[in-house]
Amino acid sequence: MGEPVKKITANLPAKLLQRAQGTTGLGITETLIAGLEELERSRKRSALRLLRGTLRVDLDLGKTRQ
Repeated sequence: MGEPVKKITANLPAKLLQRAQGTTGLGITETLIAGLEELERSRKRSALRLLRGTLRVDLDLGKTRQ
């Protein structure tokens, strides 16, 4: 069976929703899902950026190319 769903009622600015649907080319539900998924991806990218420069990798490029 698929992932559980939650039915909601939300008051959204009509023009914002219309522009978002124009961008995605999808219906209301699909557009909202795409927006929520993008928020999640953005949060993950931010978390990865915080790791920048904190990982030390000791590689011998000559050996890895063999």
